[in-house]
Amino acid sequence: MNAITPPVTPAAERCPSYYSATLNQETQYPTLQGRHRVDVVIIGGGFTGVASAVELAERGLKVAVVEAKKIGWGATGRNGGQVTGSLSGDAAMRKQMRNSLGAEVDDFIWRLRWRGHDIIENRVATYGIACDLKHGHLHAAMKPSHMAELEDAYEEAVRRGMGAEVSLLDGAGVREQLGSELYCGAIRNDRNLHLHPLNLCIGEARAAEGLGALIFEHSEVLEIVHGANPAVITADGRIDADQVLLAGDVYHKLEPQKLKGLIFPAMGGIVTTAPLGELAKAINPRDLAVYDCRFVLDYHRLTADGRLLFGGGANYSGRDSRDIAAELRPAIERTFPALKGVAIDFQWSCAMGIVMNRIPQLGKLSDNVWYCQGYSGHGIATSHVMGEIMAEALTGTLGRFDTFAACRQIKVPLGEQLGNPMLAVGMWYYQLLEKLR
Repeated sequence: MNAITPPVTPAAERCPSYYSATLNQETQYPTLQGRHRVDVVIIGGGFTGVASAVELAERGLKVAVVEAKKIGWGATGRNGGQVTGSLSGDAAMRKQMRNSLGAEVDDFIWRLRWRGHDIIENRVATYGIACDLKHGHLHAAMKPSHMAELEDAYEEAVRRGMGAEVSLLDGAGVREQLGSELYCGAIRNDRNLHLHPLNLCIGEARAAEGLGALIFEHSEVLEIVHGANPAVITADGRIDADQVLLAGDVYHKLEPQKLKGLIFPAMGGIVTTAPLGELAKAINPRDLAVYDCRFVLDYHRLTADGRLLFGGGANYSGRDSRDIAAELRPAIERTFPALKGVAIDFQWSCAMGIVMNRIPQLGKLSDNVWYCQGYSGHGIATSHVMGEIMAEALTGTLGRFDTFAACRQIKVPLGEQLGNPMLAVGMWYYQLLEKLR
């Protein structure tokens, strides 16, 4: 077995975001060098890869995680930090999964909505992960036509035993929770969470390491070896394993014959203001996370040090914005007029993996090479559920995996070249519907 040596680190290793500026502790995992042997090797050090690693290590398997950049470098460490029971693609899931689940499909999807919350809270408590975890969320109506959707969601939550955790608010009720005149109603949900996602991911990586997992950074996988003895190969090393899990989401270009055209990048912009002091309590006295009911929505919450973190305006062309702060400032000032002219200290983008039908993609590339990807902007909770499902599958329990793997996925010819324009047209259509409803 070859010795492990620390990586040579570049000057700027992470996106310059609020999250990277407020890390509890930076990671310094080695680059992969030489040859190693494990039970499962995972490609990708975001939530899917790291959550799967914890699950597998807790089951007693020897695991390695191989990350091309830094742990949590991609969307995992750049998102809005909201852990909610919303699922992108739930209608498509219900339609397709009814074939295999029958009358159980609604219960299956309901459990899926909330399982990620339990995993995250249990993991934070078990491993002592400091990630600013808090309860409380508003799903807010921008206009009266949104209220029917919220009323249906509220009634289902009450029917399924969540009555003590949810409240249906009118406009006056929202104004008691939030210093904004923008919303005409909302569901307050106290099961939903918000947190510092990068600190959560890094904390989970340390938990996996403590359970015996090997973690490598700055180690781009160049090839996956299939066959009876699978492996992953980087420029300076190789890991042999019984099984391989590809968990790189939209950031990798591996296995193009089978995966190209299944997932596409959409760029979301996020900003964080300067600390607001007492003004933070005025605009959000209950410290709630918020997002609205529109197809292309805005979302916001306070950080632990009293800044407003605000995101929205997803760009489905796959290209980055040039001035995120300028694009989001009008939405901030429309939401909170008291913040007119507020200083913005951080701005950054987040590439989300978008799937055409919005159903997370789980499957096999060969007998012992698996993949898991595509949460379409709802990744924190969903990735943790998928980590549990993949750990079950890799250790022989295939029920939930097979339910997802049986779903038909839309593969777009020419990949991003055609897929992103299709996404942009689709979202233009949904925005047009939004104006009409």
